[in-house]
Amino acid sequence: MAYVAANTQAPLGAVATLRVVDSVLSLKNSVVAWNEARVTRKVLSRLSAEQLQDIGLTRADLF
Repeated sequence: MAYVAANTQAPLGAVATLRVVDSVLSLKNSVVAWNEARVTRKVLSRLSAEQLQDIGLTRADLF
């Protein structure tokens, strides 16, 4: 029975490229999350105190 040795080494530069891509995707996800929170705060800030109270929030909760 013959055994084939698996080559577990990544090509030169592949790990560095993967880290750069992961960093860019992480940055993108952070920006998307920040923008969604910004839009939500903007919409909620337009509600009256009574409307905020109806959904269980106060002005202080928005910021």
